Amino acid sequence: MSKPLSNVRVLDLSRILAGPWATQNLADLGAEVIKVEKPDCGDDTRQMGPPFMRNPETDESGDAAYFMCCNRGKHSVTIDFTQPRGQALIRDLAKTADVLVENYKVGGLKKYGLDYESLREINPGLVYCSITGFGQTGPYKDRAGYDYLIQGMGGLMSVTGERDELPGGGPQRVGVAVSDLLSGMYATVAILAALRHRDQGGGGQHIDISLLDCQVGTLANQGINYLTTGAVPQRMGTSGHPNIAPYQVYPAQDGHIILAVGNDAQFVRFCAAVGQPEFAADPAFSTIRARVGNRIELNRRIEAITRTRSMADWVAALEAVQVPCGEINTIDRVFSDPHVVARGMRVDIEHPQYGSVPSIRNPIRFSETPLDFTVAPPVLGQHTNQVLRGLGLSDEAIASLHQEKIV
Repeated sequence: MSKPLSNVRVLDLSRILAGPWATQNLADLGAEVIKVEKPDCGDDTRQMGPPFMRNPETDESGDAAYFMCCNRGKHSVTIDFTQPRGQALIRDLAKTADVLVENYKVGGLKKYGLDYESLREINPGLVYCSITGFGQTGPYKDRAGYDYLIQGMGGLMSVTGERDELPGGGPQRVGVAVSDLLSGMYATVAILAALRHRDQGGGGQHIDISLLDCQVGTLANQGINYLTTGAVPQRMGTSGHPNIAPYQVYPAQDGHIILAVGNDAQFVRFCAAVGQPEFAADPAFSTIRARVGNRIELNRRIEAITRTRSMADWVAALEAVQVPCGEINTIDRVFSDPHVVARGMRVDIEHPQYGSVPSIRNPIRFSETPLDFTVAPPVLGQHTNQVLRGLGLSDEAIASLHQEKIV
């Protein structure tokens, strides 16, 4: 059974994370993704380690694990498009591509004739997606943008971390590159919408994805809270959610749990389950508004209770009465969690150099066009000759390109 995007060809000129995350999504959905890399060194993330993958027979180290996280299912082609013959090869590939994804600086590909305006002349139906730190317009458009900077400039770090007056207080970045990942997801959505537009007769178009736009756009309730009231949201650390309580981290005997009591009915059940039904009747705690206003006293009382039992005990007791609760798992516990195991979130794929390599499955699940994960992230240049033959080049022509270090 074919996958949803089995008739789509993607030319991937992106590197690091945001662009490759988008193109891995497209590859998972069935698109043919041709990843163009620099000869000899490839995508920067191949070197971003440790840890590095190792050949099980020779024990030699190879690509960084970072590269493996976002390049599953792609074909790797090495082309030096700073040279005219390399530029010609990219244009030939672009002629038959449905999508091109790139994350060079604004205008960075124009000098090679690989910008949108140049390529749409040879392929009017091309969906061309540019991912940059700050977008194609605006006073910051020429600045380099990295996830860490964007988390700070986009407001996320101002609401992440412990409160300033407590030990360890201060802004913190999120533990994964969420600005990159969100931008990759928005790019995926935009590409799919642009393909739909094209297939309805609208032609190709240029998509402008900015990491800063995506970060600001996902401030969600924190952003709207500010725009509504003018009050600047502050870091709350473990003290929880600005609009809901109790909705935060609490200590248990052997670790920490999260209580996510989202409404008054859940709070009544919570109070009964912990042996304190009178909490729910107290006007200081009986409504969400009251609990948010009195969260300091509420948290003091709840912490005294949660310290008395283990994480597993609390999860079992509260789930039994439909009060959302969960352990704070370390990543090893995540991948051994029986539900995560049952959902098959870890997949193992055969790799030509590293044997069986682990991967994390795409969480999208279709009833009619199920996804599979059988193509490992590629060896650098693994598919160069194959793709060039698909352009009609002879073995002699391909050998010449290798000799001149174009590929």
